[in-house]
Amino acid sequence: MAQPIALEFEKPIAALERQLDEMRSLSHSTGMDMRSEVAGMEEKLARLKGEVYGHLSCWQTVQLARHPQRPFTLDYLERIVGDFEELHGDRAFGDDHAIVAGFGRLGGRSVAIIGHQKGRDTKGNIYRNFGMPQPEGYRKALRVMQTAERFGRPVVTLVDTPGAYPGLGAEARGQAEAIARNLFEMARLRVPILTVIIGEGGSGGALALAVGDRILMLEHSIYSVISPEGCASILFRDAGRAQDAAEAMKLTAPSLLKLKVIDEIVPEPLGGAHRDPDNAAMSLKEAIVRHLDVLEALDPAVRVDQRVAKYEAMGIFDA
Repeated sequence: MAQPIALEFEKPIAALERQLDEMRSLSHSTGMDMRSEVAGMEEKLARLKGEVYGHLSCWQTVQLARHPQRPFTLDYLERIVGDFEELHGDRAFGDDHAIVAGFGRLGGRSVAIIGHQKGRDTKGNIYRNFGMPQPEGYRKALRVMQTAERFGRPVVTLVDTPGAYPGLGAEARGQAEAIARNLFEMARLRVPILTVIIGEGGSGGALALAVGDRILMLEHSIYSVISPEGCASILFRDAGRAQDAAEAMKLTAPSLLKLKVIDEIVPEPLGGAHRDPDNAAMSLKEAIVRHLDVLEALDPAVRVDQRVAKYEAMGIFDA
């Protein structure tokens, strides 16, 4: 596993980790007994990590959600989904690489899996359009969801996008209609729908895959109607005030759980999913399987009624 890239607020932790590695290396190469020094350094490091990651600001959570080494959809599929067969194209225009969709086995059941996919480097991001889908991506997702409905398979969606692509071509091909169509169709699918925000959940680009019976969020993910930079540009006329906007937007998992926008927070390894993707994937799998077990036991009509009621209740304020 590659050494994690340290964000600005993580640099004191990274410095201690380097010191600890050097101390272990010195002990190994010289044969010196440094067990007590190593133990002391490990205790100090654990204490610092607890202080830093236990009191993250909203902006620091945004940074973790966007971490370049954070696991993406394909990383999770590789770890928790068996026999995955990806489907391509919307049968109208083309294939959108910003959305991965297909069928596989998860927790002993066949499921439809749909998720946003970003790239790891410049070439990958160009290929994946930085995780920003075009309308054909949403139509591909809908095609897979409708196939799942036909064969009675649950739908699992993994959300990780800064938003739908706003280019002229996308708008000309019906970006708004494609998003709206997904919202409409997902609201009435009779099969279980489980959504997990695994990184960024930005605007309608996220919501087009997120009308679910249960909405889960990884601990250090974000979910909002607009990016902090976009919000700051509109409210403050200054995109540089994104940090201020993030603090006001209630976009972190604890805030959204309190507001009843989501149903559960899936814990991540200390420091974020990118520090231990395998354990992060296992936590994700456990949560998905547990919720699917409950959802599949419901009568389809009851499930749809509960889903609609869930969204109708959002935004209601009781004085």
